[in-house]
Amino acid sequence: MIQIKRVYEQAENNDGYRVLVDRLWPRGMKKSEVSADEWLKDIAPSASLRQWFNHDPAKWKEFKKRYKAELKNNEATKRLKQIIKEQPVVTLVYAAKDTIHNQAAVLQHLYTFED
Repeated sequence: MIQIKRVYEQAENNDGYRVLVDRLWPRGMKKSEVSADEWLKDIAPSASLRQWFNHDPAKWKEFKKRYKAELKNNEATKRLKQIIKEQPVVTLVYAAKDTIHNQAAVLQHLYTFED
């Protein structure tokens, strides 16, 4: 099972293995405040894609397309696939305010419905 959750929300026992999927460290948080088993910053969208998207819902469809294209050549996807295979529950943790239009949502959908 793959879940997503904002990094600013309280970690819970049912979160399983928590993976931070942001390229940048969450604003205003110390390392001791972030409950994550692993930080896969290289799985996050490139800086140029992130800046272009700027969490604009009108760009969501195109963002998903471009991000999935980036993921095809991304070595970090191997590690995420391994984690998902080994862990019964994985929570992808992200910092974005928008709980619908973010890279964790793309990853969750991609790896939940992967062939």
